[in-house]
Amino acid sequence: MNVAPRTRLNYKQALAWLYSLQRFGIKLGLENIRRLIAELSRSGGFQAAVGDLEIALPCKVIHAAGTNGKGSVCAMIDSICRAQGYSTGLFISPHLVTFRERIRVNGEMISEDAVADGLTMIRDLIADWDPHPTFFEVTTALALKHFSEAKIDVVVLETGLGGRLDATNAVQSDVSVITPIGLDHEEWLGNTLAQIAGEKAGIIKPGVPVISAPQRPEAEQVIRVRAAECGAPLQFINEIYDRSPVALRGEYQKQNAAVAIAAVQAANIQLGEKAIVRGLAAIEWPARFQKWDERTVIDGAHNPSAARILAQTWREVLGDQKATLVLAVLSDKDLRGICEALAPIAASVLLPKIRSERAAAPEALGKILATIFSSPAGNRSGCPTISVTQTVAEALKLAWANPNPILITGSLHFAGEVLAQLRGEPAAFEECAQ
Repeated sequence: MNVAPRTRLNYKQALAWLYSLQRFGIKLGLENIRRLIAELSRSGGFQAAVGDLEIALPCKVIHAAGTNGKGSVCAMIDSICRAQGYSTGLFISPHLVTFRERIRVNGEMISEDAVADGLTMIRDLIADWDPHPTFFEVTTALALKHFSEAKIDVVVLETGLGGRLDATNAVQSDVSVITPIGLDHEEWLGNTLAQIAGEKAGIIKPGVPVISAPQRPEAEQVIRVRAAECGAPLQFINEIYDRSPVALRGEYQKQNAAVAIAAVQAANIQLGEKAIVRGLAAIEWPARFQKWDERTVIDGAHNPSAARILAQTWREVLGDQKATLVLAVLSDKDLRGICEALAPIAASVLLPKIRSERAAAPEALGKILATIFSSPAGNRSGCPTISVTQTVAEALKLAWANPNPILITGSLHFAGEVLAQLRGEPAAFEECAQ
Protein backbone atom coordinates (compact mmCIF):
# COMPACT_ATOMS: atom_id res chain seq x y z
CA MET A 1 0.00 0.00 0.00
CA ASN A 2 1.53 3.33 -1.07
CA VAL A 3 0.95 6.16 1.36
CA ALA A 4 1.63 9.77 0.46
CA PRO A 5 4.04 11.23 3.03
CA ARG A 6 2.80 14.05 5.22
CA THR A 7 4.66 16.51 7.42
CA ARG A 8 6.89 14.81 9.98
CA LEU A 9 5.64 15.15 13.53
CA ASN A 10 7.98 16.27 16.28
CA TYR A 11 7.88 14.45 19.62
CA LYS A 12 5.19 16.60 21.25
CA GLN A 13 3.05 16.60 18.12
CA ALA A 14 3.41 12.83 17.81
CA LEU A 15 2.26 12.29 21.39
CA ALA A 16 -0.61 14.75 20.91
CA TRP A 17 -1.75 12.72 17.90
CA LEU A 18 -1.35 9.44 19.77
CA TYR A 19 -3.31 10.65 22.80
CA SER A 20 -6.04 11.91 20.48
CA LEU A 21 -6.66 8.26 19.63
CA GLN A 22 -8.05 7.75 23.12
CA ARG A 23 -11.33 9.03 21.67
CA PHE A 24 -11.65 5.59 20.08
CA GLY A 25 -11.67 4.08 23.56
CA ILE A 26 -10.63 0.52 24.37
CA LYS A 27 -11.43 -2.01 21.66
CA LEU A 28 -10.30 -5.50 22.54
CA GLY A 29 -9.42 -7.67 19.56
CA LEU A 30 -6.50 -8.73 17.40
CA GLU A 31 -7.63 -7.87 13.87
CA ASN A 32 -6.35 -4.28 13.84
CA ILE A 33 -2.94 -5.04 15.31
CA ARG A 34 -2.40 -7.90 12.84
CA ARG A 35 -3.37 -5.66 9.94
CA LEU A 36 -1.19 -2.84 11.25
CA ILE A 37 1.90 -5.02 11.61
CA ALA A 38 1.28 -6.57 8.18
CA GLU A 39 1.09 -3.09 6.59
CA LEU A 40 4.20 -1.94 8.44
CA SER A 41 6.02 -5.02 7.24
CA ARG A 42 5.01 -4.37 3.63
CA SER A 43 6.05 -0.72 3.87
CA GLY A 44 9.51 -1.61 5.15
CA GLY A 45 8.94 -0.46 8.71
CA PHE A 46 9.02 -3.88 10.30
CA GLN A 47 10.79 -7.23 10.06
CA ALA A 48 8.67 -10.18 11.14
CA ALA A 49 6.77 -13.14 9.77
CA VAL A 50 3.14 -12.02 9.75
CA GLY A 51 0.77 -14.97 9.51
CA ASP A 52 -3.00 -15.18 9.58
CA LEU A 53 -3.06 -15.80 13.31
CA GLU A 54 0.17 -14.51 14.80
CA ILE A 55 3.21 -12.32 14.34
CA ALA A 56 6.51 -14.20 14.66
CA LEU A 57 9.47 -12.07 15.76
CA PRO A 58 13.03 -13.20 14.95
CA CYS A 59 13.89 -13.55 18.64
CA LYS A 60 12.70 -15.12 21.88
CA VAL A 61 9.42 -13.68 23.19
CA ILE A 62 8.20 -13.87 26.78
CA HIS A 63 4.59 -12.74 27.24
CA ALA A 64 3.13 -11.92 30.67
CA ALA A 65 -0.42 -11.42 31.90
CA GLY A 66 -1.95 -11.19 35.37
CA THR A 67 -3.61 -8.73 37.71
CA ASN A 68 -0.69 -7.87 39.98
CA GLY A 69 3.05 -8.23 39.66
CA LYS A 70 3.34 -8.67 35.90
CA GLY A 71 5.26 -5.42 35.47
CA SER A 72 7.75 -6.41 38.16
CA VAL A 73 8.17 -9.90 36.65
CA CYS A 74 8.75 -8.40 33.19
CA ALA A 75 11.33 -5.98 34.58
CA MET A 76 13.10 -8.84 36.37
CA ILE A 77 13.21 -10.97 33.22
CA ASP A 78 14.62 -8.03 31.28
CA SER A 79 17.27 -7.30 33.93
CA ILE A 80 18.35 -10.94 34.26
CA CYS A 81 18.66 -11.40 30.50
CA ARG A 82 20.68 -8.21 30.14
CA ALA A 83 22.98 -9.37 32.96
CA GLN A 84 23.57 -12.56 30.94
CA GLY A 85 24.61 -10.44 27.96
CA TYR A 86 21.48 -10.67 25.81
CA SER A 87 20.07 -7.63 24.04
CA THR A 88 16.51 -7.08 25.21
CA GLY A 89 13.31 -5.24 24.36
CA LEU A 90 10.82 -4.45 27.13
CA PHE A 91 7.24 -3.29 26.54
CA ILE A 92 5.21 -2.28 29.60
CA SER A 93 2.18 -0.18 30.52
CA PRO A 94 1.16 2.18 31.86
CA HIS A 95 4.02 4.64 32.09
CA LEU A 96 4.57 6.77 35.16
CA VAL A 97 6.24 10.01 34.08
CA THR A 98 7.10 9.79 30.39
CA PHE A 99 5.55 7.81 27.54
CA ARG A 100 9.04 6.66 26.58
CA GLU A 101 9.12 4.36 29.65
CA ARG A 102 6.81 1.95 27.83
CA ILE A 103 9.37 0.90 25.21
CA ARG A 104 12.97 0.07 26.16
CA VAL A 105 15.91 -1.57 24.44
CA ASN A 106 18.70 -2.81 26.68
CA GLY A 107 17.25 -0.81 29.53
CA GLU A 108 17.24 2.46 27.59
CA MET A 109 13.96 4.23 26.88
CA ILE A 110 13.00 4.79 23.27
CA SER A 111 14.29 8.18 22.08
CA GLU A 112 12.03 11.13 21.33
CA ASP A 113 13.14 11.00 17.68
CA ALA A 114 12.27 7.31 17.39
CA VAL A 115 8.82 8.00 18.86
CA ALA A 116 8.28 10.89 16.45
CA ASP A 117 9.50 8.98 13.38
CA GLY A 118 7.59 5.82 14.24
CA LEU A 119 4.32 7.56 15.01
CA THR A 120 4.60 9.73 11.90
CA MET A 121 4.93 6.59 9.80
CA ILE A 122 2.03 4.85 11.53
CA ARG A 123 -0.17 7.98 11.34
CA ASP A 124 0.32 8.17 7.58
CA LEU A 125 -0.32 4.45 7.20
CA ILE A 126 -3.64 4.35 9.06
CA ALA A 127 -5.06 7.77 8.17
CA ASP A 128 -8.15 6.38 6.43
CA TRP A 129 -8.65 3.15 8.36
CA ASP A 130 -12.06 2.16 9.65
CA PRO A 131 -12.09 0.92 12.33
CA HIS A 132 -9.23 3.15 13.38
CA PRO A 133 -6.52 1.59 15.58
CA THR A 134 -6.62 2.57 19.24
CA PHE A 135 -3.99 4.22 21.42
CA PHE A 136 -2.76 0.87 22.73
CA GLU A 137 -2.73 -0.83 19.32
CA VAL A 138 -0.61 1.96 17.86
CA THR A 139 1.69 1.93 20.90
CA THR A 140 2.13 -1.84 20.58
CA ALA A 141 2.95 -1.48 16.89
CA LEU A 142 5.47 1.27 17.68
CA ALA A 143 7.15 -0.99 20.23
CA LEU A 144 7.36 -3.98 17.87
CA LYS A 145 8.73 -1.75 15.10
CA HIS A 146 11.38 -0.37 17.46
CA PHE A 147 12.37 -3.85 18.64
CA SER A 148 12.58 -5.11 15.07
CA GLU A 149 14.96 -2.32 14.10
CA ALA A 150 17.15 -2.98 17.16
CA LYS A 151 17.64 -6.66 16.21
CA ILE A 152 17.42 -7.90 19.79
CA ASP A 153 17.64 -11.37 21.33
CA VAL A 154 14.74 -11.35 23.83
CA VAL A 155 11.47 -9.40 23.82
CA VAL A 156 9.43 -9.14 27.03
CA LEU A 157 5.80 -8.13 26.50
CA GLU A 158 3.43 -7.09 29.28
CA THR A 159 -0.25 -7.26 28.40
CA GLY A 160 -2.16 -4.01 28.62
CA LEU A 161 -5.61 -5.32 29.57
CA GLY A 162 -6.68 -8.91 30.04
CA GLY A 163 -4.78 -11.13 27.64
CA ARG A 164 -6.94 -13.07 25.19
CA LEU A 165 -7.89 -10.02 23.12
CA ASP A 166 -5.00 -7.75 24.12
CA ALA A 167 -2.94 -6.41 21.20
CA THR A 168 0.21 -8.05 22.56
CA ASN A 169 -1.44 -11.46 22.16
CA ALA A 170 -1.06 -11.24 18.38
CA VAL A 171 2.65 -12.00 18.84
CA GLN A 172 3.78 -15.63 18.92
CA SER A 173 5.52 -16.26 22.24
CA ASP A 174 8.06 -18.79 23.51
CA VAL A 175 6.62 -18.83 27.01
CA SER A 176 3.43 -17.50 28.61
CA VAL A 177 3.66 -16.09 32.13
CA ILE A 178 0.66 -15.57 34.41
CA THR A 179 1.11 -13.61 37.63
CA PRO A 180 -1.44 -13.57 40.49
CA ILE A 181 -4.99 -12.97 39.28
CA GLY A 182 -7.51 -10.89 41.22
CA LEU A 183 -10.56 -8.74 40.61
CA ASP A 184 -9.82 -5.70 38.47
CA HIS A 185 -11.14 -4.18 35.22
CA GLU A 186 -14.39 -6.05 35.78
CA GLU A 187 -16.22 -3.93 33.19
CA TRP A 188 -13.97 -5.47 30.52
CA LEU A 189 -12.92 -8.85 31.85
CA GLY A 190 -15.88 -10.17 33.86
CA ASN A 191 -17.25 -10.02 37.37
CA THR A 192 -15.86 -13.28 38.72
CA LEU A 193 -12.34 -14.54 39.30
CA ALA A 194 -12.97 -17.42 36.90
CA GLN A 195 -14.08 -15.06 34.12
CA ILE A 196 -11.07 -12.80 34.59
CA ALA A 197 -8.75 -15.81 34.70
CA GLY A 198 -10.25 -16.97 31.41
CA GLU A 199 -9.22 -13.69 29.78
CA LYS A 200 -5.73 -13.78 31.30
CA ALA A 201 -5.25 -17.45 30.36
CA GLY A 202 -6.06 -16.47 26.78
CA ILE A 203 -2.35 -15.77 26.26
CA ILE A 204 -1.69 -19.52 26.47
CA LYS A 205 -0.88 -20.82 22.99
CA PRO A 206 -0.70 -24.35 21.57
CA GLY A 207 2.40 -26.16 22.74
CA VAL A 208 3.93 -23.06 24.37
CA PRO A 209 5.15 -23.54 27.99
CA VAL A 210 3.20 -21.74 30.73
CA ILE A 211 4.72 -20.45 33.97
CA SER A 212 2.21 -19.36 36.62
CA ALA A 213 2.50 -17.83 40.06
CA PRO A 214 0.36 -19.46 42.77
CA GLN A 215 -3.32 -18.75 42.10
CA ARG A 216 -6.58 -18.92 44.00
CA PRO A 217 -8.40 -22.20 43.26
CA GLU A 218 -10.93 -20.72 40.83
CA ALA A 219 -8.18 -19.12 38.73
CA GLU A 220 -5.89 -22.15 38.93
CA GLN A 221 -8.60 -24.42 37.56
CA VAL A 222 -9.21 -22.15 34.58
CA ILE A 223 -5.48 -22.00 33.78
CA ARG A 224 -5.15 -25.79 34.04
CA VAL A 225 -8.08 -26.34 31.66
CA ARG A 226 -6.79 -23.83 29.10
CA ALA A 227 -3.25 -25.27 29.20
CA ALA A 228 -4.61 -28.79 28.73
CA GLU A 229 -6.73 -27.68 25.76
CA CYS A 230 -3.65 -26.15 24.15
CA GLY A 231 -1.29 -28.99 24.98
CA ALA A 232 0.86 -26.41 26.75
CA PRO A 233 3.26 -27.62 29.46
CA LEU A 234 2.20 -25.92 32.72
CA GLN A 235 4.27 -25.19 35.80
CA PHE A 236 3.09 -23.43 38.97
CA ILE A 237 5.94 -21.77 40.86
CA ASN A 238 5.19 -22.13 44.55
CA GLU A 239 8.64 -21.47 45.99
CA ILE A 240 10.32 -18.11 46.50
CA TYR A 241 13.78 -17.02 45.37
CA ASP A 242 16.04 -16.50 48.39
CA ARG A 243 19.55 -17.29 47.13
CA SER A 244 20.57 -13.64 46.79
CA PRO A 245 19.16 -10.15 47.41
CA VAL A 246 16.31 -8.82 45.26
CA ALA A 247 16.44 -5.05 44.83
CA LEU A 248 12.66 -4.72 45.04
CA ARG A 249 11.32 -4.87 48.61
CA GLY A 250 8.77 -7.31 49.96
CA GLU A 251 8.46 -11.06 50.27
CA TYR A 252 6.11 -11.10 47.28
CA GLN A 253 8.96 -9.85 45.09
CA LYS A 254 10.87 -13.02 45.95
CA GLN A 255 7.92 -14.95 44.55
CA ASN A 256 7.99 -12.74 41.46
CA ALA A 257 11.71 -13.42 41.10
CA ALA A 258 11.13 -17.18 41.15
CA VAL A 259 8.50 -16.79 38.42
CA ALA A 260 10.83 -14.62 36.32
CA ILE A 261 13.69 -17.10 36.53
CA ALA A 262 11.42 -20.03 35.64
CA ALA A 263 10.07 -18.09 32.65
CA VAL A 264 13.53 -17.44 31.22
CA GLN A 265 14.47 -21.08 31.67
CA ALA A 266 11.20 -22.28 30.08
CA ALA A 267 12.00 -20.16 27.01
CA ASN A 268 15.25 -22.12 26.63
CA ILE A 269 17.32 -19.01 27.19
CA GLN A 270 20.71 -19.97 28.63
CA LEU A 271 21.09 -18.40 32.04
CA GLY A 272 23.87 -18.59 34.62
CA GLU A 273 23.59 -18.09 38.37
CA LYS A 274 25.82 -15.02 38.27
CA ALA A 275 23.46 -13.33 35.81
CA ILE A 276 20.48 -14.10 38.06
CA VAL A 277 22.25 -12.58 41.06
CA ARG A 278 23.40 -9.48 39.16
CA GLY A 279 20.08 -8.99 37.39
CA LEU A 280 17.92 -9.20 40.51
CA ALA A 281 20.26 -6.95 42.48
CA ALA A 282 20.33 -4.28 39.77
CA ILE A 283 16.63 -4.05 38.92
CA GLU A 284 15.05 -0.60 39.17
CA TRP A 285 11.26 -0.45 39.06
CA PRO A 286 9.69 2.80 40.31
CA ALA A 287 6.47 2.92 42.35
CA ARG A 288 6.79 -0.64 43.62
CA PHE A 289 7.41 0.00 47.31
CA GLN A 290 9.93 2.58 46.16
CA LYS A 291 11.76 4.40 48.96
CA TRP A 292 12.08 7.95 47.72
CA ASP A 293 13.89 8.97 50.89
CA GLU A 294 14.26 7.61 54.41
CA ARG A 295 10.64 8.48 55.28
CA THR A 296 8.75 8.25 52.01
CA VAL A 297 7.46 5.18 50.17
CA ILE A 298 5.71 5.35 46.78
CA ASP A 299 3.65 2.42 45.53
CA GLY A 300 1.19 2.08 42.66
CA ALA A 301 -1.20 -0.40 44.33
CA HIS A 302 -4.54 0.15 42.57
CA ASN A 303 -6.78 -2.76 43.55
CA PRO A 304 -7.61 -4.48 46.85
CA SER A 305 -5.27 -7.43 46.40
CA ALA A 306 -2.34 -5.14 45.58
CA ALA A 307 -3.26 -2.90 48.53
CA ARG A 308 -3.27 -5.91 50.87
CA ILE A 309 0.18 -6.92 49.64
CA LEU A 310 1.34 -3.33 50.11
CA ALA A 311 0.09 -3.28 53.71
CA GLN A 312 1.83 -6.60 54.35
CA THR A 313 5.09 -5.28 52.90
CA TRP A 314 4.77 -2.12 55.00
CA ARG A 315 4.64 -4.26 58.14
CA GLU A 316 7.55 -6.41 56.94
CA VAL A 317 9.74 -3.35 56.39
CA LEU A 318 8.47 -0.89 59.02
CA GLY A 319 6.98 -3.11 61.70
CA ASP A 320 4.28 -1.48 63.81
CA GLN A 321 4.93 2.07 62.56
CA LYS A 322 1.81 3.72 61.18
CA ALA A 323 1.84 5.78 58.01
CA THR A 324 0.82 9.22 56.99
CA LEU A 325 -1.20 7.87 54.08
CA VAL A 326 -1.38 10.04 50.97
CA LEU A 327 -4.07 8.40 48.86
CA ALA A 328 -5.60 8.96 45.41
CA VAL A 329 -7.58 6.29 43.55
CA LEU A 330 -9.22 6.15 40.13
CA SER A 331 -13.00 6.18 40.24
CA ASP A 332 -13.47 2.88 38.38
CA LYS A 333 -11.58 0.94 41.06
CA ASP A 334 -12.87 -0.81 44.19
CA LEU A 335 -12.56 2.21 46.46
CA ARG A 336 -13.81 0.54 49.62
CA GLY A 337 -11.68 -2.56 49.09
CA ILE A 338 -8.52 -0.48 48.69
CA CYS A 339 -9.36 1.68 51.71
CA GLU A 340 -10.10 -1.35 53.89
CA ALA A 341 -6.74 -2.87 53.03
CA LEU A 342 -4.77 0.30 53.82
CA ALA A 343 -6.71 1.65 56.80
CA PRO A 344 -4.99 -0.57 59.42
CA ILE A 345 -1.55 0.92 58.68
CA ALA A 346 -2.70 4.57 58.58
CA ALA A 347 -2.08 7.04 61.39
CA SER A 348 -3.59 9.87 59.34
CA VAL A 349 -4.78 10.30 55.77
CA LEU A 350 -4.27 13.05 53.20
CA LEU A 351 -6.50 12.99 50.13
CA PRO A 352 -5.21 15.28 47.37
CA LYS A 353 -7.04 16.29 44.24
CA ILE A 354 -5.02 14.97 41.32
CA ARG A 355 -5.08 15.92 37.65
CA SER A 356 -6.48 12.70 36.23
CA GLU A 357 -10.06 13.08 34.97
CA ARG A 358 -10.64 9.50 36.12
CA ALA A 359 -9.76 10.21 39.75
CA ALA A 360 -12.29 9.49 42.48
CA ALA A 361 -13.34 12.57 44.43
CA PRO A 362 -11.21 12.91 47.58
CA GLU A 363 -14.38 13.64 49.54
CA ALA A 364 -15.82 10.26 48.49
CA LEU A 365 -12.67 8.50 49.68
CA GLY A 366 -12.85 10.45 52.93
CA LYS A 367 -16.39 9.26 53.62
CA ILE A 368 -15.41 5.64 52.98
CA LEU A 369 -12.39 5.89 55.26
CA ALA A 370 -14.41 7.57 58.01
CA THR A 371 -16.89 4.69 58.06
CA ILE A 372 -14.06 2.15 58.11
CA PHE A 373 -12.19 3.86 60.94
CA SER A 374 -15.33 4.26 63.06
CA SER A 375 -16.66 0.73 62.55
CA PRO A 376 -16.16 -1.99 65.20
CA ALA A 377 -14.09 -3.92 62.66
CA GLY A 378 -11.78 -0.93 62.40
CA ASN A 379 -10.50 -1.73 65.88
CA ARG A 380 -9.22 1.84 66.40
CA SER A 381 -9.01 3.71 69.67
CA GLY A 382 -9.73 6.94 67.78
CA CYS A 383 -10.50 8.00 64.24
CA PRO A 384 -7.34 9.14 62.41
CA THR A 385 -7.36 12.58 60.89
CA ILE A 386 -8.64 12.64 57.32
CA SER A 387 -7.83 15.78 55.30
CA VAL A 388 -8.62 16.78 51.72
CA THR A 389 -6.04 18.96 49.96
CA GLN A 390 -6.44 20.95 46.79
CA THR A 391 -3.12 19.86 45.29
CA VAL A 392 -0.55 17.09 45.51
CA ALA A 393 2.06 19.66 46.56
CA GLU A 394 -0.05 20.69 49.55
CA ALA A 395 -0.51 17.06 50.59
CA LEU A 396 3.23 16.40 50.39
CA LYS A 397 4.00 19.51 52.43
CA LEU A 398 1.59 18.44 55.18
CA ALA A 399 2.95 14.87 55.11
CA TRP A 400 6.54 16.02 55.51
CA ALA A 401 5.52 18.19 58.47
CA ASN A 402 4.31 15.04 60.24
CA PRO A 403 6.90 12.81 61.99
CA ASN A 404 5.36 9.53 60.75
CA PRO A 405 6.71 7.66 57.72
CA ILE A 406 4.80 8.51 54.55
CA LEU A 407 3.03 6.15 52.14
CA ILE A 408 1.92 7.56 48.78
CA THR A 409 -0.33 5.14 46.92
CA GLY A 410 -3.66 4.26 45.28
CA SER A 411 -2.86 4.50 41.57
CA LEU A 412 0.07 4.23 39.18
CA HIS A 413 -1.20 7.45 37.58
CA PHE A 414 -0.96 9.17 40.98
CA ALA A 415 2.46 7.66 41.64
CA GLY A 416 3.63 9.04 38.31
CA GLU A 417 2.30 12.52 39.11
CA VAL A 418 4.11 12.48 42.45
CA LEU A 419 7.38 11.20 40.95
CA ALA A 420 7.26 13.88 38.26
CA GLN A 421 6.79 16.56 40.90
CA LEU A 422 9.56 15.21 43.12
CA ARG A 423 11.95 14.96 40.17
CA GLY A 424 10.99 18.39 38.85
CA GLU A 425 9.98 16.89 35.49
CA PRO A 426 6.86 17.34 33.35
CA ALA A 427 4.18 14.83 34.25
CA ALA A 428 2.88 12.39 31.65
CA PHE A 429 -0.21 14.51 30.93
CA GLU A 430 2.02 17.55 30.27
CA GLU A 431 4.37 15.80 27.85
CA CYS A 432 2.39 16.45 24.71
CA ALA A 433 1.28 19.97 25.65
CA GLN A 434 1.93 22.38 22.80
